Amino acid sequence: MRKQVWTIAAGLFAFLALALVWYLNTPKDPPQQTIALPQSDYVDAGELLHLTELLSNDALEGRLIGTPGNEAARGFLRKRFETLRLTKIGNSYEHPFTILPPPESDSDQPIQGVNLLGLVEGQNPGDGRMLVISAHYDHLGIVDGEIYNGADDNASGVASLIAVADWFSRHTPQHDILFALVDGEEEGQLGARALIRSGEVDLSRIALNLNFDMVSRSDKDELYASGTYHYPGLAPLVENVAANSRVTLLMGHDRPEQGPDDWTSLSDQAAFHDAGIPFIYFGVEDHSDYHKPTDDYDAIPMGFFVHSAETLVMAAIAADQSLDELDMTARPVEGSLSSE
Repeated sequence: MRKQVWTIAAGLFAFLALALVWYLNTPKDPPQQTIALPQSDYVDAGELLHLTELLSNDALEGRLIGTPGNEAARGFLRKRFETLRLTKIGNSYEHPFTILPPPESDSDQPIQGVNLLGLVEGQNPGDGRMLVISAHYDHLGIVDGEIYNGADDNASGVASLIAVADWFSRHTPQHDILFALVDGEEEGQLGARALIRSGEVDLSRIALNLNFDMVSRSDKDELYASGTYHYPGLAPLVENVAANSRVTLLMGHDRPEQGPDDWTSLSDQAAFHDAGIPFIYFGVEDHSDYHKPTDDYDAIPMGFFVHSAETLVMAAIAADQSLDELDMTARPVEGSLSSE
């Protein structure tokens, strides 16, 4: 009986959350006084901010993997893929995977996560190198009765990925670009690692992963591109983007001697790196609301976020245009024969 009650309650919550998503996505009459949005040639600022606000709404209860709120967020994002007419991988945007519950869980039932995959075809579809752009859409859910909305972590990265997909849906790229909204990052990059294992994508074609995780807040107006220590040939790409960015784009947080400040293994790019696929991870340094219930939409500075998102679009354009010329050679691991 308890299971039946929970199923009914979960279904009701999912319905209400989806109804809220529909309501928030319905065009409203403009307010009498409007806030001037930052202007960008690359990003629809209104759409970027609206999507971030929607994904970090209390009704989605923190988007924890395997919950109705996570499912509601995914349903809306699937609709965005459909609107942008991204090509499905197989016959669906949704690609489920199953994990066992953690030992401390009260349930012994497996948890199902779902990745969303959509492709923008390049000038020679199905041929040559591929770019993968990723962001995780899950967050921490409800902890001790408080909702962790995860506006910066990582509604901002998801909205930025959608902005990049929107750009390339209107400007055909040179190469195929796979857009991967992955689940379960907060539990250990579960979705990204499931994608690598799945065989749904030919890994030999993936030349580069651009991962977006926490890109909307910085006390110093700084955005980091992490990964060039491991793949030094990617530094010129970052330098060229930085020269035209309206935020301070820096390289770093990727050296082994930095300990906890080495971000190499701290987000979904780790799954690609472990598979031998070069990466650039874009993100900000931790702020006072990181992994706290105060990581809310209202705390995001609009100007920095819009400029950060346009920088990510510029980075994706530059990566696509130079994908065949970039030196993807990995730095030899210290102590290996190749480094001696």
